[in-house]
Amino acid sequence: MSAIAVTADRRPAWRRLIGFNLLTGIVLGIVGWLIGDEIGKAIHAPSLDYYSDSAGQNDISILLGYLFGVIGFLIGLGFANYPVRRLLGHPPTLAEHEDEGEGVGRYFRLCTDHKVVAIQYIIGIGVFFLVGGINAMLIRTELLQPNTHVFGANQYLTLVGMHGAMMMGMMTSVILGPFANWLVPLMIGTRRMAFPRIEAFTFWLLMAAGVILVTTIFFGGFQTGWTGYAPLSDQGTAGYDAYIGFFALIGVSMCLLGFNLLATIITMRAPGMTWSRLPIFVWSVVATAVLMLLAAPMLIATLLMAALDRTAQTAFFIPGNGGSPYLYQNLFWVFGHPEVYIVALPGFGIVLELLPVFSRKPLWGYRLAVAGMLGVSLLSFFVWQHHLFVSGINADLRPFYMLSTELISLPTGFIFLCAMGTIWRGRIRFTVPMLFCLGWVFNFLIGGISGVFLSDVPSDVTTHGSFFSMAHFHYTIMGGLVFTLFAAIYYWGPKMFGVRFNDRLSKIHFWSLFIAFNSTFAPLFALGMLGMPRRVVTYPANLQPLNDWVSVSAFVIGLSMIVFLVNLVWSLVLKREPADPNPWRSKSLEWQLPTPVPLHDFDTFPVFDEDPYPYGVERPGPPAFAPAGGAG
Repeated sequence: MSAIAVTADRRPAWRRLIGFNLLTGIVLGIVGWLIGDEIGKAIHAPSLDYYSDSAGQNDISILLGYLFGVIGFLIGLGFANYPVRRLLGHPPTLAEHEDEGEGVGRYFRLCTDHKVVAIQYIIGIGVFFLVGGINAMLIRTELLQPNTHVFGANQYLTLVGMHGAMMMGMMTSVILGPFANWLVPLMIGTRRMAFPRIEAFTFWLLMAAGVILVTTIFFGGFQTGWTGYAPLSDQGTAGYDAYIGFFALIGVSMCLLGFNLLATIITMRAPGMTWSRLPIFVWSVVATAVLMLLAAPMLIATLLMAALDRTAQTAFFIPGNGGSPYLYQNLFWVFGHPEVYIVALPGFGIVLELLPVFSRKPLWGYRLAVAGMLGVSLLSFFVWQHHLFVSGINADLRPFYMLSTELISLPTGFIFLCAMGTIWRGRIRFTVPMLFCLGWVFNFLIGGISGVFLSDVPSDVTTHGSFFSMAHFHYTIMGGLVFTLFAAIYYWGPKMFGVRFNDRLSKIHFWSLFIAFNSTFAPLFALGMLGMPRRVVTYPANLQPLNDWVSVSAFVIGLSMIVFLVNLVWSLVLKREPADPNPWRSKSLEWQLPTPVPLHDFDTFPVFDEDPYPYGVERPGPPAFAPAGGAG
C-alpha cells in the first residue's frame, strides 16, 4: 500500500464526523456564505442603482458571500486552530493528522504529510478535470449541427467559459500539486515541505475555487470565455462574480504553492545535493514555481480591479468613465502567457525524467535542458502582446513581440533536443509511461510548429480568432500536459499507491487517447483555415462533416477516460496486486525507499555524491546516493 493507510479508525461513525474535517468545512462554508450575503445586502440593497441590474443583481452580496464562505470553509477544516493556539500561549506543533492510525480520514481534513496532500490533489483535481471534460462533450454535442441549438447561445458560451476556466485554472496545479508535493522532498532528501500548512492550504483553496466556478450556473453563467475580457465583464451577469472568485483563489493558491516549493528546494536539500545534481524534474519545478510566484499576483490584482468596477463604481476597464479594456487585456496576458508555461514546464520535466529510465542512458544535455527551462521562464514575460495583435494596439509594438515570441522557441527547442538526444540509440523499453512520453513528443512538435503561424503578425491576423488557434492551444497544452500527467501517474503510481496498474487496460487507454486526440484536434486546423471562428454557436453548413468528425472523435476521448477510470477502480480497489518495489529499475532516490514510503520518508538523511542519471554505468551494490541507516 502507499501513503493511503489501511489502519482502521475504531471510533464510532458519528464521532468521526465531529471535529474539524471536510463536513464541518462545508457546513461552516454555507454559514459563511449566508453571513456574507446578508452583509452585502446591508451594504447595498439590490435593484436600486449602479450596482444592480433590473433583475435585482447584487454583486457585492455575491462576492462577499464567496469570501465569507471560503473563510468559513477553511475554519471548518481547522486552519484557524494553529494560530489561535499560538495566540493563547500553547507551544507550537508541527504535524497535523499525520498519524497513519487515522486511516482514510486524513484525506478529508487538514493534513501536513506531503504524501497525503499529493493524493488529495490527485483526487480533487481529477474530479474537476472530469467536470471540465463533461463540458467539452456538451460543447461538441452542440456543434453536431450548424444551427440546431441544444443549449442556446448563452448557455453555449457559459459551457465554453466554464470548460476553459476550469481546465486552465485547475491544470496550473495538476502536476505540481500531486507530483511536486510528493516527489520534491524525496528527490532532494528531506522529510517534508518547508511550510506544511501552506502546502495543505493551497490544496483546499483550489477545491473551494472549483466549487465556486461550478456555482456560476446558478447566477446566469458568464459569456466572456475563460479570459473574462472587459468590457463584457463589466456588463456580465452575476455569474461573472463566480469567475472572479474562482480565478482569484487560483491565483492565491498558485502563488503560495510556488513560494513553498522554492523555499523547500533552496533551503532543505540534503548534503551533496548541489544545483548540478538536482533531478531535472526538480529543475522544472523551480522554473515553474518562479513563474507562479511572479505571475499570479498580476492575476489577483486584475481580478480585484474587475471586482471593484462591478461593486464600487471604479472605472479601471470602463471606457465611458475613463478606463480602458486594453488595460485588462494587457494585465491578464502578463499573467496568462506565463501561465501557459506554468502548465507546460512540469510536463517537460516529467518527460526528461522518464526518458533516461526507459532509454537506459544518461540524460543528454542536462545543463542545456536546465538552461532551456530557465530561458522559457525568463522569456515568457516578454511575449504577452502577441495575444493582442488583432486588438488594435499600436502597430509599432508588433515587431518586438513577434521577435520575442519567435525567440522563446529557442529554449523550448533546447528541451526538445535533449529529449531526442536521450532517446537516440537508447535501449528503449516501450512501457506505458514511455508511450505517453513519446506521445508528448509527437503532440508537442505539432503544437510548436503550428504556433509559428500565430506568432507572426500576417498569419495571426487570419487565424487568431479561429479554430486554428484552438487546435494549436490544445496540441500544446492538452497534448503536452495531459499526456505527461498520465505518464507520471503510470510511472509513479505504483510507488504512491503500492499497486500495479493493469497493463492491457493501460495500453488501451494510451492508444485510444492518442488516436482520438489527434483525430479531434488535427481537423480543427482545417476548420480554422476555412474560417470557423471560436466561441460562436453557429457555423456554415458546408463545415458540418468536419465538425461531426471532430465531435465523434471527442466522444472517443471521453471513452478513453472511462477506460482509465475502469483501470483505476480495477487496480486500486478490486484487484490490488502489489507492485514491485522498483518495477522500472529506476536509479532515482524515491525508488530506493520502501513501499509504502515511511511517514517521515528517511530514517537517516541521504548523502548525494553522484550524477543523478547514472544509466548505462554498471556499479556493484546500491547507488551512491541511497540513504544510509537502512532507510533504502
